[in-house]
Amino acid sequence: MRKTMRNLSAAMLRSTAVAGLTAVLAASAGLPTTATAAAPAATPPGLSCETGKHAVDDYTGYALCRNNGGATQTFWVHLVCGWSPDVDGEHVTLNPGQSGQSTAHCAGLGTGIGEITVQP
Repeated sequence: MRKTMRNLSAAMLRSTAVAGLTAVLAASAGLPTTATAAAPAATPPGLSCETGKHAVDDYTGYALCRNNGGATQTFWVHLVCGWSPDVDGEHVTLNPGQSGQSTAHCAGLGTGIGEITVQP
């Protein structure tokens, strides 16, 4: 029992140290951390969009858009994923007056979503 508690305490200490070092390195390099809120999206003309992170998963982001223009438009969500590669969501084509959503997921090895944009 005593050895198990010691191993558990050492593991927790290492985990905390790694998390702290990761945050310090990310901040000093100007990289986003998980505490960084997603930046507002640059919305293409003719679309009104809402972007955000999934309610229970900080690695999944979305763009929910409505086509307010007079022509068909295609858009997709783009996520900046910190230390993992950036990702694009599915391309969504909307006729005038239609709404649709594009979602994407950052890899779990990164620091989560640092920025969410809508691409035309």
